[in-house]
Formats: sequence, structure tokens, C-alpha cells
Amino acid sequence: MPNPIHVGIDVAKDSFEAALGVGGEGGSFANDDSGFDTLLSQLKAYEVRLVVMEATGGYEAQLACVLQSAGYAVAVVNPRQARDFAKSMGYLAKTDRIDARALAEFARVIDSHPQRERFVELLPDPERQHLAALVTRRRQLVDMRTAERNRLSLGQRAARKSIETVIRTLQREIDDIEGQMLRHVNEHHANLAALLSSAKGIGEGTVASLIGELPELGRLSNRQIGKLVGVAPINRDSGNYRGKRTTFGGRASLRSALYMPTWAAIRHNCVIRAFYQRLVAAGKPKKVALVACMRKLLVILNAMVRTGKHWDDSLHHA
Repeated sequence: MPNPIHVGIDVAKDSFEAALGVGGEGGSFANDDSGFDTLLSQLKAYEVRLVVMEATGGYEAQLACVLQSAGYAVAVVNPRQARDFAKSMGYLAKTDRIDARALAEFARVIDSHPQRERFVELLPDPERQHLAALVTRRRQLVDMRTAERNRLSLGQRAARKSIETVIRTLQREIDDIEGQMLRHVNEHHANLAALLSSAKGIGEGTVASLIGELPELGRLSNRQIGKLVGVAPINRDSGNYRGKRTTFGGRASLRSALYMPTWAAIRHNCVIRAFYQRLVAAGKPKKVALVACMRKLLVILNAMVRTGKHWDDSLHHA
């Protein structure tokens, strides 16, 4: 019977370091198809309990999908959490090999956690991966357009024509990407899109972001989905000290995607508007009230996807 192991993988742009088991053998692999195949062939000799790797801005995404497709449980963790764990285990030096070994130990701890499943990444289907890529590209183009518009307001007359040409080009690309997103959603996720769109304030762009970048929607509890996106307040208490509750971490891109829809919901959605007005009347700062509305909207959407029910004002008021 194969030996059960926990695997830690430290991913870089062109390569990754893998530790096959706590204190076990490891090695460096190319971060491409040949490296993936080599790693998979080595893993066949073991019973892999869990694979842990750091989020590295997307360099880990392809490897994570390959491992998940091969049937392995994969957890992608925040680099700060991984580093804090490594320090707590006495790994003060930092190299790719040391990081991989620390991640293997982290995998063993997560594997024995009573809520292990909330750490394990869901494997997005190819349609969601395609949509997520379009959403990411649109966000990049919008950021570039914003940068050019800022330059236009301060640019010299000699540069304005070039800047305006670039802005028009970026706008055409954005329009094209948005068209692709809409067609893809209508073709592959029409029912889910109709469900999400039934909430006032949720437009086509937000629907695409939620479907493509939050596959956990409808699968997690209300608190878990709030923490995942980074809109759930976190306690900061110690002894008699009671710190200010704050939100941090989570998926920043989704918080950005929910920001304007939440403002729209405050204006046009009677449930969210009443919630916002009640918080402000109670003395909450408007920014705090806004984040609370983001969380309430997300929680309601999570419940709608879980139950398959469209927006119901009377239900959510209750």
C-alpha cells in the first residue's frame, strides 16, 4: 500500500520546488507541462493526503488545476499565513526548499483540522476558468484606461492626441471583452446569471465576476463566504482589551466588483437601503455601513444560489 504523505509546493514563475512528505524527498521542477508530468509520475508512488501551495499571483494556478484534475486535494494558502506558520515552526531562513518543507508541514496540520474541507480549493470547470480569464483581462484593461485618462488630464498638448488614441483603443478592447463575457455567461451559465441578476444592483459585470471568480458561492456558510471575500469583521480582543473589529484579507478583486453594485443597491434595493439607513441612524460611519451592506448583499446572494430561489424582498426583510 502506498505511503500517505503531505506535499508542499513553493511556486515561482519558471519553476517550483516540491517537498514530498514532511522531511521526505523533494526536488525542483519546471513550471510547465513537462514539470507537471514529472511531478505526477513521482506522486503515483504515494497516497497523497493533501497538497499545499502559496498563492503567487497566478503562477500556481495551472499546477493547481493539473493536480486537482488528477484527483489530488489542493489548498492554496495566503503567503503571509504560510510565512507565519514557517516562523512558528522555527524556519527563520527562507529558500525555495525550506518554504516547500514548511508547506508540507502546513499541509499535515490542515489535513488534521476539523474544518479541513474549507481549506481545499474547488476545481473550477473549464467554462468558469474561461470566464475568470475574461473578467481578469477586462479588469486589466479598465486599469490601463484609468491610467491613460489620468495622464490626459495632466498631459501636455503634444501628447494628448496619442493618449486619446490609446484610450479609444482600450475602450474598443473593453467593449469586445464585455461582449465575450456576456455571450459566454448566456451560453454556459444562463440560469445562474438570471438568479443573481434578480437582485437589484447586480449587473452583468458583477454577475460575470461572481460566477468566474467565486465558485464557492452557494457552497459555504454565510460567515465563511464573508471571510473568503474579506467583508466579515474580525475580532481583535486580548484579555480585558476589546479591539476595533476590522475587515481584511480575502479576494480584493471581488470586493472591488461588489463596491459599486452595493451603492446601487443602497439606492434602488429596498432591503439593502433599509439596512444601510438603520446602521447610519444607529451612528455607524458610512464606510462601515457600506461594508456591512456589501456583506449582507453577498450573504443573500450566497443563500439564493444555495437554495435556487430568486430575490424575494419580503423574505430578506424578514
